[in-house]
Amino acid sequence: MTEIEEMGFEESIKALEEMVKKLEAGGLDLDESLKVYEDAVKLRDHCRKILEESDRKVQKIMETANGPVKEDLDIND
Repeated sequence: MTEIEEMGFEESIKALEEMVKKLEAGGLDLDESLKVYEDAVKLRDHCRKILEESDRKVQKIMETANGPVKEDLDIND
């Protein structure tokens, strides 16, 4: 698997979906399940970081284009 920090958002989401499928399918022993879960948590955090950075960029663009405007985008939905 590509180093998580180097992965883009779409690639991270796809990898995360594959990990969820593996966990849901069962058949993994406990150690394998824990490793997949640990990697999934890292990917989730990486995706969250990308979204937060994107939100900051959008806010900066909005401030530059329209003067100081702050609209909170709830990325937790």
